[in-house]
Amino acid sequence: MPSKMLIEAADIYHKRHLYEEMGFKLNGTIEVDGKAVLKRARGLRDMFVSSVKRATNNLGDKNISGRAKSLAPDLLEVNGEQIRTRAMIIATGSTPIMPEPWKNFGDRIVTNAELFEMEDLPKSMAVVGLGAIGLEMAQAFSRLGVEVTGFDALKTIGGISDPEVAASAIELLTKEFPIHLESRVTLEEDGSDRIRVRSEDIDISVDKVLVSVGRKPNTAGLHMENLGVPLNGLGIPEFNKHTMQVGDLPVFIAGDVNTRIPLLAEAADDGHIAGVNSIKDSIQSYCRRTFIGIVFTHPNIASVGTKFRDLDLENTVIGAMDYSGQARAMTALQNHGLLRLYAEKSTGKLIGAEMAIPDGEHIAHSISWAIQRGLTVFEMLELNFYHPVTEEGVRAALRVAANKIEKRESGPEIPLCR
Repeated sequence: MPSKMLIEAADIYHKRHLYEEMGFKLNGTIEVDGKAVLKRARGLRDMFVSSVKRATNNLGDKNISGRAKSLAPDLLEVNGEQIRTRAMIIATGSTPIMPEPWKNFGDRIVTNAELFEMEDLPKSMAVVGLGAIGLEMAQAFSRLGVEVTGFDALKTIGGISDPEVAASAIELLTKEFPIHLESRVTLEEDGSDRIRVRSEDIDISVDKVLVSVGRKPNTAGLHMENLGVPLNGLGIPEFNKHTMQVGDLPVFIAGDVNTRIPLLAEAADDGHIAGVNSIKDSIQSYCRRTFIGIVFTHPNIASVGTKFRDLDLENTVIGAMDYSGQARAMTALQNHGLLRLYAEKSTGKLIGAEMAIPDGEHIAHSISWAIQRGLTVFEMLELNFYHPVTEEGVRAALRVAANKIEKRESGPEIPLCR
């Protein structure tokens, strides 16, 4: 949530660049009060967190605070006391990864966990890791006037696997701050209070470094080897995503700690499934919702259902829409980006999408609902699209896909009465 507050502030400030083309004249200046921006983010963060904490604080003596150690699948030790369990749910979350040598730079280097404890905006910042959080923060800080440089070891950004969508997003975001991909970054002291950041093609010094290179599960001290089942390289046991059960044990694992999909919506569903199954006499298997992943940059980057990297391309058709000519987006001076929809070639069933487009956070939801209900491209085209809205771009992409489907349905998009 604090990252989204910073994004909103940055977006409002950034829109001053649109004034002249919109026909506005700005007399005077607008300045960023970095201390006030970060103070507001911390205040709202603390408010949201306090409401979550109340859920456990109100448990009274049922809430035992301490470090837990598993002794067996039905036995825990907490604060020196052994507790026999009917069922156990492991939901200890995850922690941002920080390379050990980089910790020597002290508070000049931060993860998203410490980012909002800064009292003021730095003058310059390097962002190492351009996944969702890194990319969001890089753009937001850049829009607030910080000199930002982004780095990633991959050749894509924001988790995009579709190369054409990635190329569109990279082209757009590099207009706001420099991005160095497929880069191996080293950090050094530069003889002052700044950090020297070096990669194959750049050597700069910055005030702050934001490290966003992934997360690791919080398993230290849990001794999950005492569960008696094999653990993977991260120390996590195999589990069923439809039941959240570890093998056939009375043990369940939910949320970021299981490393499945580190998103709040997925973690909440994990928790619900694990919670219900932990108190039921028989285990229930749940269908998982259609995947949605959103990066709250501008334009929004989003993935829905099956991603490009997982497609059987020989049996898939792709419908694309370039938003540079999308009417509603043009009115808002946001006409940029690319949407790509994926459907089965033989049936027309919609299976996925990747996009970097305006209003992508909303369009991704509509597409995910259609996928979860098993709609085909043709059934989607029978639905109503108002004018003028950015969703009309979805219809354009659907029409492209429809023309490539083997069992192409003829006739008007308006459904006949039956």
